[in-house]
Amino acid sequence: MKVLALIWSDENVWQQLPKKEQEAWYERYRAFGRQAEGKIVDGAELAPTRTATTVRVRGSDTALTDGPFAETREQLGGYYVLDVDSLDEAAALAAQIPGASHGAVELRAAHEEEEAS
Repeated sequence: MKVLALIWSDENVWQQLPKKEQEAWYERYRAFGRQAEGKIVDGAELAPTRTATTVRVRGSDTALTDGPFAETREQLGGYYVLDVDSLDEAAALAAQIPGASHGAVELRAAHEEEEAS
């Protein structure tokens, strides 16, 4: 099963960290990637929320808004797509994602269509 691991944290805290400390965190993420090799389908750090654009379509009107959908204490900072056998396995991997130690990792199973008989 495919599970999306959404990494939430306070991007203001990240931006205030010294470069040396940021690089130490990046190394922790690289180590996680090596440890979880074979279970990670994809993943990426996201650009800051100030670069976001929100798209809404209502009827025939499309509205583009600068910034994220909502103001929150924690922002979506990155993600992994995991290929696991169960949500328990996904949770065990998510607990090892460095961001879980100072923010949160939200798990969402991907909807899978049942094959027609």
